[in-house]
Amino acid sequence: MKVSGCTVAMLMLVASAASAQNAPPPATQIAGAVQAAPEDRRAGAKVLGWDAAGKIVTLREGTNDQVCVADNPKAEGFNVACYHKELDPFMARGRELTAQGITEDQERDGTRWKEIDAGKLAMPKEARTLAVTTGKSFDSVTGEVAEAYTRWVLYVPHATGASTGLPLKGAPGVPWLMDPGTAGAHIMISPARPAAPRQ
Repeated sequence: MKVSGCTVAMLMLVASAASAQNAPPPATQIAGAVQAAPEDRRAGAKVLGWDAAGKIVTLREGTNDQVCVADNPKAEGFNVACYHKELDPFMARGRELTAQGITEDQERDGTRWKEIDAGKLAMPKEARTLAVTTGKSFDSVTGEVAEAYTRWVLYVPHATGASTGLPLKGAPGVPWLMDPGTAGAHIMISPARPAAPRQ
């Protein structure tokens, strides 16, 4: 199965009602969520996180262009994402579709692409970014993510290999174009992963 930036975000944003019974305090969730945002925009980012019922809620309103999503407390490891606020309708629609039981990537993405092309779903025409930061764990006291790894997705609707000059298959550290020609076309930027620490 291909794993796009959007797929990662969807996996983080959807959970059962039991998934957030032990959700950390909002301040802890916020501190972790903004790790995926550019440092100069973390303080003003809007943050979505988990309440005691396992629902995605707004933990903090934002004052800039970033929307960040906190780590799912019941998922293994640490996984947060931040994206440009103009991608929020696209991301929110993905959450709606998943809640309706549409969990297969191609069906969910295809539905949104058709809605964008029909003018029913807003999607910026210019490039907008999503960043995903993962790791083993997050220390809210030090602000450190253990074994942190960040990758970026640059949404460029309807871009093609010819229009961008990018390859259509990925390789470590090489930007490439996924879903070319669609409303959800995006450039994947995945740096080589750092070597695992020796035991």
